[in-house]
Amino acid sequence: VQLQACGGGLVQAGGSLRLSCTASGFTFEHYAIGWFRQAPGKEREGVSSISSSGFTPYYTDSVKGRFTMSRDNARNTVYLQLNSLKPEDTAVYYCAAAYVGYSDYRVVLPNANEYQYWGQGTQVTVSS
Repeated sequence: VQLQACGGGLVQAGGSLRLSCTASGFTFEHYAIGWFRQAPGKEREGVSSISSSGFTPYYTDSVKGRFTMSRDNARNTVYLQLNSLKPEDTAVYYCAAAYVGYSDYRVVLPNANEYQYWGQGTQVTVSS
């Protein structure tokens, strides 16, 4: 089982990045996917999640209207488009998978305890 996140980098405030998370080793379309982030000295925070069908994304309040999550089950990949980035978005971003079986539209909130598989993280740094 592997979740490979990439796409992070250094960007100025107001800029954009697109994160990707590619999965292997499990039946991707039976899993909801979540994005989490952890800034230095802070607890891990759930950012966004999407159902296995890709039709029901969820966003935490701090990123609503700025981040967009999507998935391509044919490519076993999820994406997180980060727009209008702020310095407080600086963190390591992780993707994770939560088993939902055939519940295509089930929303799994980005609570870490709900997720079984985790990727290694990608660093996002936003300069002011």
